[in-house]
This record gives sequence, structure tokens and C-alpha cells, in this order.
Amino acid sequence: MTMEKNKNLDEFARKLQEQIIDQYRKHYSDKVIELWKNPKHMEKIPNPDGYAKVKGTCGDSMEIFIKVKNDIIIKSTFLTDGCGATIACGSTAADIAKGKPFTKALGLVNANEIIKRVGGLPKEHLHCADLASEAMRRALADFLYHKNSPWKKHYRK
Repeated sequence: MTMEKNKNLDEFARKLQEQIIDQYRKHYSDKVIELWKNPKHMEKIPNPDGYAKVKGTCGDSMEIFIKVKNDIIIKSTFLTDGCGATIACGSTAADIAKGKPFTKALGLVNANEIIKRVGGLPKEHLHCADLASEAMRRALADFLYHKNSPWKKHYRK
């Protein structure tokens, strides 16, 4: 490709991305768009203390990984194959849990809290918050299950 063709392709891609973001702004808060474009806590933790993978009603899946020290969640991350709203909800669930005592995180991470923190979601994407909160609850339960028998976590399915 010539330099001129590369510039034209780059310009086309930039304009297309702007159009997509403009469409998103009609339905999503600035917080959702920011977390979709720049997700926080989106990574796999090797050998997590708590782990869960949940598939949502829409077909999206989310994995949550937590590291815990002295019953404090010192690291909380996620991975998803979902849409922008799912990415924003996963980022938010991980953010809520990080730095909190286990029991406090269990009470704080719920769909309503996630929806509030992302500035709301369209009705057809409320399930994204349910997916993130359910995945976090299961990762916390997994931690609790393996807490007294840490060797078992190496045999997760």
C-alpha cells in the first residue's frame, strides 16, 4: 500500500470509530463509554484465590479473578467476550471489590450498585450488571470454598 492509501484508510477508520461512539452516546453514559474504551482491571490473574466464569442470558461470558490477603481483596480483575456495557460492568464490579474486606465486597457488589456507578444502562443491557455481579459473587464463594483447603484451587474445572 502506498502512504496515501494508508492515510485514507486511517482516516476512514477514525471517522467510523467516531460515528460508533456518537451512536453509543445516545444510549450510554460517559462512564460506560470510558470504561468500554479504556477498561480497568481487565486481565487474568494467575493462580487466583477466587475464580468464577459465568455465561449470561445474552450469551456473553465473564470471568472474575480475585487475590485475597488477610480477608482483604488485594486484586480483582475480569475478562469478558461481551459488549461495551458488559466490559463497563466487569470493570466496575472489580473496582468495587478491590481493597474491600471479603464480607463487605459480598454485600457491595450487586447489579443495582454497578448500574448506579456506571451512570445507568438501557433496559436491554441491565443484564450486563447482573452478569458482572453474579460472576463476582461466585468468585467470592469460590474463595470461601477453597480458603481452608487451598490445594483444591489447583483442581478447578
